[in-house]
Amino acid sequence: MVQTINSNISSASELIFARHETFYPRYSWLKKGFQAVSENSGIFLEEDAHIQLGVGKNMAKAIRYWCGAFKLIEDDRDCQPSQFGRMLLDDDGYDPFLEDPASLWLLHWHLLKQPCRATAWYAAFNALRQAEFTSEDLKLALVKYRDALGNRTVEASLKKDVTCLLRMYVKQGDVISLNEDNLDCPFAELGLIQRAGDSLHYAFRIGAKPSLHAEIVVATCLDFAESLSSGQRTISLSRLLFDEGSPGMVFKLSESALCDAIEQVARWCNAIALSESAGSIQMAFTQAPTKVSQTILNKYYKH
Repeated sequence: MVQTINSNISSASELIFARHETFYPRYSWLKKGFQAVSENSGIFLEEDAHIQLGVGKNMAKAIRYWCGAFKLIEDDRDCQPSQFGRMLLDDDGYDPFLEDPASLWLLHWHLLKQPCRATAWYAAFNALRQAEFTSEDLKLALVKYRDALGNRTVEASLKKDVTCLLRMYVKQGDVISLNEDNLDCPFAELGLIQRAGDSLHYAFRIGAKPSLHAEIVVATCLDFAESLSSGQRTISLSRLLFDEGSPGMVFKLSESALCDAIEQVARWCNAIALSESAGSIQMAFTQAPTKVSQTILNKYYKH
């Protein structure tokens, strides 16, 4: 089933399909692209950019796309490292070489965060509401999503996105086999999408994830609360779980997993708490959500 949603992606973002040149992000690409832009903001405008990066021409285009899509660099003609990129990948950043799986979760969050430059990814995690699906189901979901937004992207491009997305998030084989795809795609390790019974069916993995730490969940909940620009100091658990673009949708969380994460962080962070009002469970925060989110991330990475 594809949920009909009043998507804010159409107003907040350009609809972008199949800009990845059929390549999903490899282990070294994000750091390589960020570092290159840090040293030369115009590198991707140069004819020999691919030579400087040590990759093929199409791969160089893919590196630029993914660095922009993950919001590690500003997406303009003369690229600059973004605030998030510097925070994460600078030499003195949280995780310059992406050694902590938590950083992959943060990147996944920023990939789908508005403004989103990976429309198919955004639609897959927000509009596809069924326990199991095939690649054809996912393509049809994207077709309906595209049509609802009045876009004319050809189905061939949507199919490329489906293939790329599944190869990005689904383990392609046993690690022992040294399968190149498995080694080269870090996001498959998140376990967000898994095979369901046979080679044709897939399923989102709902609930807690071993490598998704409570601090990342709560920091992104606060980031989401800030994006709503309500000025309030509470947000309902239902919004955090089921709203389009929420951590619950992006990370495929269950209510118990979300509550556990908030309660775990609340044990040491006095700025947040779970509360109940009129029978509705809420996350409350006593300071600006971005400030609390930064405090939580600082503690996690610099403990």
